[in-house]
Amino acid sequence: MGSFSIWHWLIVLVIVVLVFGTKRLGNIGKDLGSAVRGFKDGIREGEAEKTEAKDVPSESGRVIDVVEKDKR
Repeated sequence: MGSFSIWHWLIVLVIVVLVFGTKRLGNIGKDLGSAVRGFKDGIREGEAEKTEAKDVPSESGRVIDVVEKDKR
């Protein structure tokens, strides 16, 4: 009684498709997928910025690469 069978889920799916329509559900899926993809790209960019070396000019005019260590 606590769990739903496959038939319950199929009935719910049919009702959702009838209420919202396949075109709107497809658009919602595309929007959700692009939002997740954008979030993952943002996380990758943030991690890449942490690990990038910074150019710091020294007193002699030379460039010294300084890499920040991860504070974990």
